[in-house]
Amino acid sequence: MRILLLIFALSASVSIFGQNSPKVSDLQKERQAALKDIEETNRLLKENKATFSTELNRLNLLKRKVSSRKQIISSLNTEIDSMSLNIKQKENQLAALESSLKKKKTAYAASINKYWQRRNNQDILLFLLSAQNFTQSYHRLRYLKEYSNWQKQQGEEIIATQELINREKALIEEQLGMKQTLLGERKTEEVKLSREEVSQQATVKTLETNNKKLQQELAKKKRQAEALNRQIEKIIAEETAKSEKKAQTTSGETRTATVKGGYAMTQTERTLSDNMANNKGKLPYPVRGNFMVVSNFGINQHKELSRVSINNSGIDIETTEGNEARTVFNGVVSRVFTLPGYNYSIIVRHGNYLTLYANIAQVFVKQGETVVTGQALGKIYTDPENGSSTLLHFELWKERTKLNPAEWLKR
Repeated sequence: MRILLLIFALSASVSIFGQNSPKVSDLQKERQAALKDIEETNRLLKENKATFSTELNRLNLLKRKVSSRKQIISSLNTEIDSMSLNIKQKENQLAALESSLKKKKTAYAASINKYWQRRNNQDILLFLLSAQNFTQSYHRLRYLKEYSNWQKQQGEEIIATQELINREKALIEEQLGMKQTLLGERKTEEVKLSREEVSQQATVKTLETNNKKLQQELAKKKRQAEALNRQIEKIIAEETAKSEKKAQTTSGETRTATVKGGYAMTQTERTLSDNMANNKGKLPYPVRGNFMVVSNFGINQHKELSRVSINNSGIDIETTEGNEARTVFNGVVSRVFTLPGYNYSIIVRHGNYLTLYANIAQVFVKQGETVVTGQALGKIYTDPENGSSTLLHFELWKERTKLNPAEWLKR
């Protein structure tokens, strides 16, 4: 019974062990995603020439690259550990099966030997004739027949088990080969990680050495960001006042605000706003192709640079030269304006939601124009004096409140 259970267990696990388990498959997908992330980062680092003004962005890209590389190594470690455990379990099962099979073969050989000894000595005939009556003789004959069938079944089972053992051994050898491959990959990734960490440390050292210049650069960007924020708030206040004025007139479409002092929406705008809210976490990024978020929403504290802290009202997206900013949802172009540090900026209204696309070199749309999800709004500016950096600043607002774009976008 024990050997049957072992055969069943091994047979059931052949397909599982021979193929990728869901966990291993997920790890491989995770590793591929991290490798793709690194490829995109490398492309952006190669395109953006190193200048002091771009060092912070380069540091963010390098940090992202190091993080992705560590994720790959962690994934490889988990897969190697899982594979080692599977191989060990298989080896233990095979050892138990081979031990039982050895005993079974010994017992089977002894039974065959006894059977032929009896047959040669005509013991079988005497065994039948020595019965006390016909019924007993019939039962003895039936017993001999069943015994013979049992021997035949045991022989077939031994052969099948031996074949299964051979297959399992081959499978273990294959898995051992795969494990060695993974170990080689891990070693390669560790070497790359070491080089990337050195590059990251060199960038940090450059920034620390030029701390005064860095602080001046950050102060300049902070003033520009504050000016942009004031301009957005001014535009929101103006549009809210206009919507309230329209709501108070007796003619035209009815307008209502969802909050006191909020933007008074028409029914069409309210529907658009509701649809926008229902698509939270599903909106496309405002750029296509190769890109990387280099600065997140809120306070970005660089642990490598203790004195560097940046408060971002949105996200900054580094992309390739010639790329275009695209609207993340249906809406109406509310305003197009210029500000130092951001070139052209475009605001798209989606009911009482607004999205901002800043640092545009060439605008494709005009104020009042209706736009649809994914439509190109303009060409993103590439700064020749800033290492050919192509950076889009994106913000998301509801009424007068800034929202975290990461919670709304899906890559």
